[in-house]
Amino acid sequence: MVQQVSGKARHQARDRQCEGGQRVTHVLLIEDDSRIRSIVEQGLKARGFLVASAPDGEIGLEMARSLDVELVLLDLILPGIGGIEVLSEIRTFKPRLPVILLTALDDTTSKVGGLDAGADDYMTKPFSVEELAARIRARIRGVQEEGATLRAGPLSVDLAAHRASLYGRDVLLSARELTLLASLLRHQGEILSRRKLLQLVWKVDFDPGSNVVEVYVAALRRKIGADFIETVRGLGYRFVVPDDTLAEDQTAAR
Repeated sequence: MVQQVSGKARHQARDRQCEGGQRVTHVLLIEDDSRIRSIVEQGLKARGFLVASAPDGEIGLEMARSLDVELVLLDLILPGIGGIEVLSEIRTFKPRLPVILLTALDDTTSKVGGLDAGADDYMTKPFSVEELAARIRARIRGVQEEGATLRAGPLSVDLAAHRASLYGRDVLLSARELTLLASLLRHQGEILSRRKLLQLVWKVDFDPGSNVVEVYVAALRRKIGADFIETVRGLGYRFVVPDDTLAEDQTAAR
């Protein structure tokens, strides 16, 4: 049976977010190992975080829906509903909620698979609570910085609303495609290597030896137009605004 989260508990959680006038980050931990759950809970609380926890994916999903949390720590291997399924479900009702995977699987396929499923970051067990706290703070800062709308010629990306538009018409993009497009827009005119894009979009600091970057660049080109993303042979990719699109955009504005 799913554990219900009372309205009183939700209000108490929100009230504790501003203890002593200082903002407290509210984290949801979904982890079935009671020992790891206790260590992470106590470690994060000692570092100023407010932590709610769930022992399995079913309860975790209910808490993710009910609580006003700012980030989810999600174990990849859970009894019943697995971590990837939990992640996919969270993305349906809170598409921009940051999720960090906690996994004992150290192989490249598992890491990239989790990130492609919509995770924002991952940590391999065993890990340091100090590093985990730093990763949480970094993700929260990233969310706070994503409020602005990015624009380049006729193309715009509103990260807060998870929307992209071309000539004022919405372009349907997945979460990963939107992040890739935003990264290219932020570095307009620069050559971004495959490794750099892996760091910016998939948050991995190694080359997984897959063609994931090429696949997503190709998908993005099909949706916004191939001329926006140049391939610089042997170096990477560069976002540009084609001259003909600028002229068309100026005409439409008159």
